[in-house]
Amino acid sequence: MGKVYKSGRVVIVLSGCYAGKKALVIKNMDEGSSDRSYEHALIAGIARYPRPVSRRMRPKVIERRCRIKPFVKLINLKHLMPTRYSVSDIPIEKSIVTKDCIKDPTKKRKARLHVKNVFEERYKSGKNRWFFEKLHF
Repeated sequence: MGKVYKSGRVVIVLSGCYAGKKALVIKNMDEGSSDRSYEHALIAGIARYPRPVSRRMRPKVIERRCRIKPFVKLINLKHLMPTRYSVSDIPIEKSIVTKDCIKDPTKKRKARLHVKNVFEERYKSGKNRWFFEKLHF
């Protein structure tokens, strides 16, 4: 059987405070590691989605409503559900968003800021619209 959780795969978080949120797999650790013996993945997702925008709104209001709040997290693969979507061309720097940045608060803040800028830029370009919408069911 092939790998499901490849880099760039869109997943849905199933448990925790980000349950029901969409995320991207940045790096997959199938065998686990020394500190986490189970299989896990480094993900970057959207904690707060952008709000709807209409044509009548002023540019400043549109700018404020297009903001995205991201999260960066290491999570067990059993708490993720893969989707059929893959967004491999989002340019997330793997040198900034690493497994080590989770432990250090300043590095984590820098990684979240980088992910926020990349996601907002992609959202404003209009590509991958499904990824930036709330999950409805």
